[in-house]
Amino acid sequence: MNKPIDPVPTTATLEMDGQEVRFTPGQTLYEVSQQLQRQVPTLCYDDRLEPFGGCRLCVVEVEGSRNPVASCTTLAAAGMKVRTRTATLERHRKTLLELVASENPEATIDPLRGSASQELAQLRTRYGVTGERFAGKHSGRSRTDDGNPLILRDYDQCISCYRCVRVCAEQEGDYAISIRGRGFDTKITTEFDGLLKDSACTFCGQCVQTCPTGALGDKKALRAVPDPEPIKATRSVCPYCGVGCSVDLLSKGDKLVGVRPGRDGGANEGALCVKGQFAFDWVQHPDRLRTPMIRGEDGKLHAASWDEALDRAAAGFSAALRDHGNHSIYAIASGRAPHESAYAIQKLIRATSGTNFIDNCSRA
Repeated sequence: MNKPIDPVPTTATLEMDGQEVRFTPGQTLYEVSQQLQRQVPTLCYDDRLEPFGGCRLCVVEVEGSRNPVASCTTLAAAGMKVRTRTATLERHRKTLLELVASENPEATIDPLRGSASQELAQLRTRYGVTGERFAGKHSGRSRTDDGNPLILRDYDQCISCYRCVRVCAEQEGDYAISIRGRGFDTKITTEFDGLLKDSACTFCGQCVQTCPTGALGDKKALRAVPDPEPIKATRSVCPYCGVGCSVDLLSKGDKLVGVRPGRDGGANEGALCVKGQFAFDWVQHPDRLRTPMIRGEDGKLHAASWDEALDRAAAGFSAALRDHGNHSIYAIASGRAPHESAYAIQKLIRATSGTNFIDNCSRA
């Protein structure tokens, strides 16, 4: 008789900083530390990416281990005794940060560069790191020759965490950027060290939003008129298609200055396309229509009220039906319209003209 297989336990316990904590098998020590809201620092970690263990800032002490281990790549195990913050760990982290900061000029990074752009600056402040201790040779050179209008490539701020390379490969599947060279010759580049517009880049902006130093930035947001008011983020839904990606609209006063993907958005989980990420400046464009326009007897468009515009449209439909029959009328609905609007437009066409000539722009 076959022996029944014991079910895999759904939870287990370990000790972290003297506190017993439950975890799910498969979780890493870093994920467990976040459950307890421990301030374990990291620069190469993005929860959407495979753990990398490159920056070594997230190391923790595990009883029985000879050396500290990277918490982002170490799986939690039942009975472990873990310390996330000791004098030795903090000295280790400060030294690593001093090495990282030695290659980055002391600079104030505009938060409009990207959602993660302040991570290094915040850690420098937390540990009192200036970058002077190991000041010397630098790696990375900014691509000031890349004139694309969307993504800033300020590699003087790059720390070679590879988050941009990894998000492009693992999340987008584009593999548009990669790593070239070793040591101080390490650089983030495209194929043949060219410009972004000549590469496989789709300008989705994922690399911008994961960069922890602001080495990559949103050029369109940075071109916003300087305003002393704080940046306000308002959760909304991208209007460009029917997917329903969550976005955070960034504003200063009454001006929209940028868009960021909602990391907790159920439809996009932190991703956007080039339109959702960068095509926001039409909101304040001086040529944007602010009132209905109807063509007058002089052949030119003139501002009108909504009643006048709707009456003119209704008259046009009636004339087309009378003079050319119902096959002369069709409708193209917006792919980003809600279900209620889609229902209304198909009802309008079918009820008034008796045809099924209706489509949507998603086919384009």
